Amino acid sequence: MYWKKQSHEQIKETIFNALSQNLDYRGDHPILGIPGTYLDTAEFYPDAPFLKDAPYMSAMVRNPNHIGVHTLSDKSVLEIFEGTQKIEKDLIRLVAEEILNGDPNQQDGYVATGGTEANIQAMWIYRNFFKKEYDARLGEIGLVYSQDSHYSMPKGANLLNLTSIILEVEPESRQITKESLESKVNTAMQEGIKYFIVIANLSTTMFGSVDGIDILGDFFTNLNVPFKIHVDAAYGGFIYPFTNPMSRFTFQNPYMNSITADGHKMLQTPYGTGLFLIRKGFFDYVKTEEAQYIPGKDYTVSGSRSGANAISMWMILQIHGSEGWKYKMETLCDQTERICKRLERMGVEYFRNPYLNIIAIKAKYLSKELAYKYYLVANSYEFEPEWYKIVVMPHVKPGTIDSFLMELEGEIQSNLRK
Repeated sequence: MYWKKQSHEQIKETIFNALSQNLDYRGDHPILGIPGTYLDTAEFYPDAPFLKDAPYMSAMVRNPNHIGVHTLSDKSVLEIFEGTQKIEKDLIRLVAEEILNGDPNQQDGYVATGGTEANIQAMWIYRNFFKKEYDARLGEIGLVYSQDSHYSMPKGANLLNLTSIILEVEPESRQITKESLESKVNTAMQEGIKYFIVIANLSTTMFGSVDGIDILGDFFTNLNVPFKIHVDAAYGGFIYPFTNPMSRFTFQNPYMNSITADGHKMLQTPYGTGLFLIRKGFFDYVKTEEAQYIPGKDYTVSGSRSGANAISMWMILQIHGSEGWKYKMETLCDQTERICKRLERMGVEYFRNPYLNIIAIKAKYLSKELAYKYYLVANSYEFEPEWYKIVVMPHVKPGTIDSFLMELEGEIQSNLRK
């Protein structure tokens, strides 16, 4: 896990060089057949002086389309946007190989609109994989995920006509229970499910809990049933690999076949920057042959995509370098740990994975008014909440943390006196 930090000038030079390799709608090229153009000049002034020092904003104005999957072959690169599509291809390589320890040139991927799309992309691929390779019928394919999983799981199951198999978790550890895994899967098999798309969470949205990918993989291996594991690391993908050197969520683990990692969470990129990575050989199961007007066809849920968003992810990883990013993530975990120590001294029960910056506090320890004041997120807004979560992000100031903890301690002491 190492890539060299680049300077602002180096990054700027790389991006503007990539933009120069794209055909410019405003240039002398006779572009007649492309149903796209630069941003509307009535609102977005293309020659604003600041753009010469703003590679991301320049890419936004130039508006490159990154449709397709550029790691598949040279044919997947639309010539008119060749320069910036190579930036996205390098981003996929960096994350797959440097962060997730994949073998060289053995992973494909693209920058999706977010974790929801990336998770659905995985389900779509594996559904079609089972249909083509095993002649599976829709009613025979199950989607296995825990009750703490992101709502994109039931959404994807609904869209793709998959049977949801929802596993229960232990209330304190938030780990999938062995009893639930065995009983729910056995029941599903008795009801005709033969093939399994399994979701392993690398940080659930509410708790920051991490599923045991090897436990899941071993279980389905021992059952001797066809399965594929997709990792939902929408939140944890850009922090957990840097804070846990013993992470099993790498492409060296044969159980991990694909992974989602959002840029617009820990990486602080614009919304609409989710990453989908998968081992080579699987995108063909969702190749859209009807997209014959696109060189290399299309393989993605979203189709046309913002090239500027892919550029933003690449830029942020380059400006920090691997060592700088590791330090930033470790600093957030250190801040989170200090909060946890204060909570322990107050006697407050909470859940936290030690490699992540999410703290879920049991709701009984604080008032709704205090949670509302500090914008804590409840695990439910339809029913009485059982948990409130804190996420220690770069914008969180030490003074805000101290104020919250002081008020929380005041509430606890006041309740003890009653």
